[in-house]
Amino acid sequence: MVVKTIPEFPVKKGEPAYKVWIFEPGWKGEIPLNFNLRQVAEQKRSPLLPGHRLCAGCAAPIVVKLASFAFRGPTIVVNATGCLEVATTIFPYTSWAVPWIHNAFENAASTASGVESAVKAMKKTGRLPYEHVDVVVFAGDGGTFDIGFQALSGMAERGHDVLYILYDNEAYMNTGIQRSGGTPKYAATTTSPAGEVIPGKPESKKPIADIMVAHRIPYVATATPAHWMDFMKKVRKGIEVNGPAFIHSLSSCDRGWRHDNAISIEVLRRAVDTCYFPLWEWTPDTGYMLTDRSLVIARNPSLKQPIEKFVEVQGRFRHLMKPENKEKLKELQEYVDKVWEDLLKRASNAPK
Repeated sequence: MVVKTIPEFPVKKGEPAYKVWIFEPGWKGEIPLNFNLRQVAEQKRSPLLPGHRLCAGCAAPIVVKLASFAFRGPTIVVNATGCLEVATTIFPYTSWAVPWIHNAFENAASTASGVESAVKAMKKTGRLPYEHVDVVVFAGDGGTFDIGFQALSGMAERGHDVLYILYDNEAYMNTGIQRSGGTPKYAATTTSPAGEVIPGKPESKKPIADIMVAHRIPYVATATPAHWMDFMKKVRKGIEVNGPAFIHSLSSCDRGWRHDNAISIEVLRRAVDTCYFPLWEWTPDTGYMLTDRSLVIARNPSLKQPIEKFVEVQGRFRHLMKPENKEKLKELQEYVDKVWEDLLKRASNAPK
């Protein structure tokens, strides 16, 4: 058997570094913030192993793998019903290499609350030999915006030390591409088809991250797997805070968004470049702060792209590119601009 040795990631004195769980459970090391993601991915065993049945081009497994690079040690994963759960645990198989529990659409946060309480009780009685056992939830938009929101709000209000990661593919993709509270305005789904009378979903997307900010929990952030370092740092921050944390990650779905499966990451880049999905984080001490590409755009507004760049590559918005719907496309642009301008006013690090 070939024994792999732990590679050296030299950390220069004074250089900022994150403690990242790189190899097998129990080993911890420090790596610089500027490091080779491909090298880490090749040398670390992801908690999500090959062999799952997620679609080619699905961003959800990328969300999980990037998040796992920021795990600090033993981690228990709670997974709401949805694409990620169904496609990774087709009986009698599983693709998960960490303790994992599946629950219904509506109660991932409740299950995580119970797991976190059990971990606390076991540590208090000396039955856990670990300094930290983290609890991380992965749930889709259906299980977060809609069916599972009551449990999520309760978890936040009670202050459970859980990181909740929303992988938002903007519809109930697992059950047939039905609209959800996370579906954007004018997007076509099987329950909000675009036609002559109704041009897709008539309502705007629910501002779920802002709703979690209103709970005044220790940490809230937005992220995408296209901006991988920003995402990993936010996951680590969410794990390390004492109390509930919430990360809203946009997660493209080539089947529901109707785009080529080779451009999933490009579509997510366009979501940020058009300010359709700005990147930011919030804490009670700092308030809103722009991060990564969104901070760059705020400092150089000429980099902001029109919303057409985001919608033109997606079949769910193809009706908006027709001449008769140009006013609706203009309306969508105005909505995105208003949300972006409001965020610029609130962000403490945005140019004034």
